[in-house]
Order: sequence, then structure tokens, then C-alpha cells
Amino acid sequence: MNAPRIFGIAGWKNSGKTGLMVRLVSEMTRRGYRVSTVKHAHHDFDIDKVGADSYRHREAGAHEVTIVSSIRFAIMHELRGAAEPSFEEILSRLAPCDLVLIEGYKREPIPKIEARRLDSANREPLAPTDSHIVAIAADHLVADSPLPVFDLDDTAAIADFIEQTTGLRG
Repeated sequence: MNAPRIFGIAGWKNSGKTGLMVRLVSEMTRRGYRVSTVKHAHHDFDIDKVGADSYRHREAGAHEVTIVSSIRFAIMHELRGAAEPSFEEILSRLAPCDLVLIEGYKREPIPKIEARRLDSANREPLAPTDSHIVAIAADHLVADSPLPVFDLDDTAAIADFIEQTTGLRG
């Protein structure tokens, strides 16, 4: 498998990023691509349930905790005060795939689409100050944009655009 193509979804809180990501993962896997995702969080998060064995291992001070079953495995890595890993380091840890969809990481120099919703926490456009934004997906009319504009819910058209932009399809 060749190096994966990378494409991002950027936007403010409540701009529709996660919904678009989920729909795109479904659409791209339906089209036969092997897709991985990376989501950047600006806050503490936990994927472990309080009281679970793995949670207890981590709380006891384990540097990494791996949970393995016949269905999936997960590795949790505690930073314990170390710096957040770089974007490149995170990408290097992913298994081979066709496409990596990135949610968040607004400032990374990767091609991305800006998600916009009228209900978002901040409606200041990102595109005018980020040359890596190559399109906009919105739930409202976007006037005077030099970039392609998609309806936020037009998953098939956005997936077509990602295929063309990343070179997955010529």
C-alpha cells in the first residue's frame, strides 16, 4: 500500500466537523478505501471507563495500556507531563491505509475543507487566513468565496472532491 493521502476537516466548535467526518468515513469505505482518522481534542479526554481494569492500570501509573480482544485493540499512551506528540509523529503510528481523514488540527499545512454552520460557537471564516483550506462545506449560503462551496450534507459530492484533491481518483 502506498503512503496514505491526507485530508482535513477544520472548523469551529459545533460547525459540523464530526458529523461530516462520520459521513465521509462511511462513504469512503463504501467506495472501497481503507480509511483511518485522527481527531485533535483541545481538552482532556478519556476513552476508558472508570473502574475498568485498563482504567485502573492507567491510574496506577502505567505509561501505556493496551487492551486486546479478538475484535479490536487499543493502546492508550499517557503523556504524564511530556509534550503533545507532533502531527507527523501521530501519522507515523498509523497502520497502512488509503486515506487519513483529520478532524481538527486547524493549523496543519494539509488540504482541508472548512465546515461552517450557523449554530457554530464562532462564525468567523477560517479560509481567508488559511491557504490550505481548499473548499467550504456549509449549512447556509456562502457568497463571494473563490473556493468551491458544498452543502454540508452533500457527502457524495464532498467525497468526490476529496478523491480528486488527494489523487485517490484521477
